Amino acid sequence: MGAAFADTGSAQRAIGALANGGRSGGAWTLPQVLNHLAQSVEYSMHGFPQPKPALFRATVGRAAFAVFTARGRMSHSLTAAIPGAPALAATDPLHPAVNRLTQALADFEAWQAPLHPHFAYGALDKPAYRRAHLMHIADHWSEITS
Repeated sequence: MGAAFADTGSAQRAIGALANGGRSGGAWTLPQVLNHLAQSVEYSMHGFPQPKPALFRATVGRAAFAVFTARGRMSHSLTAAIPGAPALAATDPLHPAVNRLTQALADFEAWQAPLHPHFAYGALDKPAYRRAHLMHIADHWSEITS
């Protein structure tokens, strides 16, 4: 079921509903998807482990984000790990993954310190990062059923 999230609260409600059960129709298990999304949100606050080269972020990455923003949706490989991020275990349980992503989004909304550049898109202000996170979640949501 595809989705678009207007704000962080609507994403958190949809994520929370998965605690009653849900599954991923893609190559990753639902906990892997949720932990991947949480990694992305957490890294926006604490720094990505392996950014793309600055030239990539300033050109290709910036252009890709501009296209996604103009379309109002993201389209990317749904099995592409964040470069340098720890591997996602297929056996992780669902409830901690739901809680991790929900908490990461709450932490992001409360975050007052500067945000770290996105590994591919480069520097984003908080509203742009919020759009990126919501589009990222929505893109993965295309493979999630509750």
